[in-house]
Amino acid sequence: MRTVTLLPLSGTLGAEVTGIDVRHVDESTVERLGRLLAEHHLLLFRDQEVTPREHAAFAARFGPLSVHPRLRAIEDAPELIEVYDPKNPIATTWHQDQTFLRCPPNSTMLVARLLPPSGGDTMFANQHAAFDALSPAMQQIVTGLRAIHRRVARDGEGRVVEHDEAAHPVAPRHPVTARRALFVNRDYTVAIEGFTPSESDALLDLLYAHSARPEFTCRHRWAMGDVVLWDNRSLLHCVVGDATGPRLLHKATMAGAEPS
Repeated sequence: MRTVTLLPLSGTLGAEVTGIDVRHVDESTVERLGRLLAEHHLLLFRDQEVTPREHAAFAARFGPLSVHPRLRAIEDAPELIEVYDPKNPIATTWHQDQTFLRCPPNSTMLVARLLPPSGGDTMFANQHAAFDALSPAMQQIVTGLRAIHRRVARDGEGRVVEHDEAAHPVAPRHPVTARRALFVNRDYTVAIEGFTPSESDALLDLLYAHSARPEFTCRHRWAMGDVVLWDNRSLLHCVVGDATGPRLLHKATMAGAEPS
C-alpha cells in the first residue's frame, strides 16, 4: 500500500491527500481512502493529470457511477457531466446532489478543467457537525421526522415533463459511521411530513440557517489538477457566484442507498 499523508483543510471537514497518483491506486489504498472519506467527509488530491476516462475509472472505485437525468454527459466519458455555469441559481444555493431520488448519490467527484482568473470557489458544510450542535431537545424532534424532496422539470411552455419525489429522514444515520447528519436543503426539500405548511416552512428555515453556520464550513479555491471527492450524505455544498470568467468542471456521482 502506498504511503498516504493527510493535511487538514479546516477545523470541521476535509483533508488534502498527498502521495497518490489517482490513475494508479491499488485496492488496499482505495479501501483506506474510503475510510478516510467517512472520517473527513472530503478528500482533495492536488496536481493530478487525469483524462475524463481516468476520472471516471477512479470515481468508479468508490461505487457504481450514476448519470444525472437532465445534464449533458461528456462525449468520451458518458458517466461524467459538465458543470459549467458557476452562477446557476441551483449551484449557488446550499444543497446535496439529487436528494429527490429514492436513493441519492453517496458521493461526488469533481475535476477542474477550466478556471476563471478569480472566484468560483466551492463551499462545503458538515452536516454531522450541524446535527451535533443542535440542542438535545431539537435533536430529538428532528430525529423522528421525514421530509419530502422534489424536482419538477418543465418544457419551454411551462408544462411538467418530469417529476421526481422522495421522502427521507431529516436526520438519517451514516451507513459507515452511524453518525446522524441533517439531510435537508433549499434546492429540493419542500415540506416536513405531517406538518402544516407554516410549521414546515418555519422548521426548514431554521435548519437551513443553522446548517451553513461558518464553523461547519470549508472553502475550496480551485486550481488546475485538483480532484475533489466528497460524501454527499455528510456535506452540503454550493458555488460562490463571483467567478470572473468561464469555469468548467467534470463531475462524477456514485450511486447510493436509501437514507435511513
